[in-house]
Amino acid sequence: METLVLAVGGNALLRPGDRGTAEEQFRRARETAESIYPLFERYKVVITHGNGPQVGAILLQNEYSRDIVPPMPLDVCGAMSQGQIGYMLEQSFHDVLVERGVNRGVVTILTRVVVDESDEAFRNPTKPIGPFYTKEEAEVLMREKGWAMIEDAGRGWRRVVPSPMPLEIVERDVIRKVIDAGFIAIAVGGGGIPVVRRNGNLVGVEAVIDKDLASATLGRDIRADKMFILTSVPQVYLNFGTPDQRGIDVMSVEEAEAYMREGHFRSGSMLPKVKAAIRFLRDGGKEVLITSPEALVDALEGRAGTWIRP
Repeated sequence: METLVLAVGGNALLRPGDRGTAEEQFRRARETAESIYPLFERYKVVITHGNGPQVGAILLQNEYSRDIVPPMPLDVCGAMSQGQIGYMLEQSFHDVLVERGVNRGVVTILTRVVVDESDEAFRNPTKPIGPFYTKEEAEVLMREKGWAMIEDAGRGWRRVVPSPMPLEIVERDVIRKVIDAGFIAIAVGGGGIPVVRRNGNLVGVEAVIDKDLASATLGRDIRADKMFILTSVPQVYLNFGTPDQRGIDVMSVEEAEAYMREGHFRSGSMLPKVKAAIRFLRDGGKEVLITSPEALVDALEGRAGTWIRP
């Protein structure tokens, strides 16, 4: 049986208009479990996921309660979100499997990802996180906490943190053993907890790793055959959002790189997914599928999605 890395986006637990209550997130997790169930019958599966809304909420709770409870650093907040989302997905996958008469365990693996402390990202933070602040509040935070902050598209000021390149998955051997034993693994949540090597030890750092690039790194480290990236659109498009928009059914790595050079993919949406697909295939993967949860079944039959191959 082939091994699949399945990267699910933020809409796995939250959709536009959701407030983010536990009830809403459990309902969305259930919808995700039902849509991806066919994959459990075909592959050894390890599921990765985003954590943007959840870790943002944790950071906001940190800020509002900082005079009562000591706030946690970003790496710890990322670990908290891995546990929260892993629990919600575990519950939902378990229920769907039981209802279909499938006896297959699900386990969440708290995952660390090694990054390079000399990565240029640490000198040039670019990833916005957490709540919005006024200019006056931002100036105080920059002065007192040393945060890097930017004005974010007229919506206020936000903290920005480094987004370094993932190098290796610390728990890769554990993940491989778990899926080889027949379990479904949930790992590398939110891109993983970023750690660096110092004097032989692993030390957490304040950064956010791109979830799709971390998923591609996991695919390389566990020698996965395929990677599926689930997002909010059914396939990759050229000229997205324009009258000339055109869907791509299949493309090679070389074609994907050419489309990137032509500027077809936006940095905040499809670009990191295409980059992750290229990285996974360059590292030995067989193929990548980019589609939405709703279109997944059709994509598996060749009627939807974008397939990327070497």
